[in-house]
Amino acid sequence: MENEILQKIQEQDQKLADIYRSIEKMRKYFLWTLVITIVTVVLPLLALAFIIPWLLKTLSSVYSL
Repeated sequence: MENEILQKIQEQDQKLADIYRSIEKMRKYFLWTLVITIVTVVLPLLALAFIIPWLLKTLSSVYSL
């Protein structure tokens, strides 16, 4: 009986270790998804916030002659 309990505990430890590895992979996947989303969406929007005023100033100075 005691051997069965120890065997069950060892099986549970192994399953917990497998679950932990799986969760860590998912965490890294979500982290990289967040990073890629920020790079492809947020940074271009911030760049536009600086480029549009500069472009408008340049165009207005060209056509004000």
